Amino acid sequence: MLDLINDLLWGKVLITLLLAVGIGFTLASRFVQFRHFGRMFRILGAGHAFKRDKHGHLSSFQALLLSVAGRVGGGNIAGVAVAITLGGPGAIFWMWVVGLMGMATSYLECTLAQAYKTAQPDGTYRGGPAYYIVHGLGQRWHWLAALYSVLLLVTFGFGFTALQSYAVATSFNDAFGVPVVYSGIGMALVVGLIVFGGIKRIARVTEVLVPVMALGYILIALVVLGLNFARIPEAILLIVNSAFGLEQAVGGGIGAAIMMGVKRGLFSNEAGLGSAPNVAAVAYVPHPANQGIVQAFSVFIDTLIICSATALIILLSGAYDPAAGVDIGGVALTQTALADHVGEWGRSFVSVALLLFGFSTILYNYYLGENSLNFFSEGNVTLFNAFRVAIIGLCTWGALTDLGTVFAFADVTMGLLAVANLVGLIMLFKPGLRIMRDYDEQLRAGIPHPVFDAARFSDLNIDPAAWDIEPEDRQRLEQERAASLATN
Repeated sequence: MLDLINDLLWGKVLITLLLAVGIGFTLASRFVQFRHFGRMFRILGAGHAFKRDKHGHLSSFQALLLSVAGRVGGGNIAGVAVAITLGGPGAIFWMWVVGLMGMATSYLECTLAQAYKTAQPDGTYRGGPAYYIVHGLGQRWHWLAALYSVLLLVTFGFGFTALQSYAVATSFNDAFGVPVVYSGIGMALVVGLIVFGGIKRIARVTEVLVPVMALGYILIALVVLGLNFARIPEAILLIVNSAFGLEQAVGGGIGAAIMMGVKRGLFSNEAGLGSAPNVAAVAYVPHPANQGIVQAFSVFIDTLIICSATALIILLSGAYDPAAGVDIGGVALTQTALADHVGEWGRSFVSVALLLFGFSTILYNYYLGENSLNFFSEGNVTLFNAFRVAIIGLCTWGALTDLGTVFAFADVTMGLLAVANLVGLIMLFKPGLRIMRDYDEQLRAGIPHPVFDAARFSDLNIDPAAWDIEPEDRQRLEQERAASLATN
């Protein structure tokens, strides 16, 4: 039954909705993910000015790293290998296409999450799909927001936390012989120390962990590319030709390539699932579109950079024969491919990378669960502490348990989660475009860092307290605006 529901959700309903939103908003926004690609880097530079400020806000850069911690995970290592095994090299091309369209979806959902965020007494913010559904669509849609929050808690807060613990513990056991019980207990202790510190401590940990794990994985990929520099054009040509049936695509031809590329791309970058907006909403930025642009870059990092790195490691190795296919899949294929390039230590490297990716994802999953609880009982410390204890228990239990049924159930709840979010996004297309145009108009007027005036959007039911920019930051932004206008 779970398999049938998954096939319906992921094979038909979700692919149609996700592509419709991604392509639809790409066209309606005049390709916003490409128009503002250069601004992604300028915004991150400006975000550093707010980093760990005295008011306790999280910067745009910290929120980016927290979302990357969730997006970048097993899908980047094992998922890419599965796509190539079942869909052939052409699946990677369609994964790229989905990633580029998903950047627009992520822009929309994260801009809305910022616009509809609510201010908290401790100086942080809360937001996400549940918040933009109930505030953007009105109380009559409260049931959809509540349903989304329950699904978020069950899927990420509970299900995927246990699954990540299982993946990390078993991978470490395979690579180094560490008993899963020790890995589970060790992970539970470390996670407990972090999550009891709240979102600010999680952000500080991911600020260190995510660059180390992502840059380390990209670095080893660059080493592989350097060792096989002359064959890179051949690998890219194989990907493109296979995508259009010009080469044999192992696993069922062009249809399989498209299906696996779309499914693995969507699963990896999470654009449209509504998970990243929960994190995007916590950032302190002058305009909602800032975080929309930055989170679009998060999808680019996940799919266009890290997934591509895994694909090239596999396709340039002796472990993959495009004519015969492969007898192994998942993380084992990635491990075998890297070992073929750099020696047996490559297997251990993949296991360590999976450990870091999985650990950071557990922290991310915890925050998503906490945010869903906050929607029902705002600021309830007792409830949060009970959830933190549950997360610690799940880390240990997940490492010791066969989670096949849990995984299938979580796939169903994640599919329903995405449907709830995508319905909300479709109905909030107009507010999303309106906020984007406000940002674009200020840029055209010569304002280097547009500022969001909540009073101009009072009809959207936005919390004005969440847009009360600190006096020193407002003064600095106004000085930059005056200087730019004078120059122009």
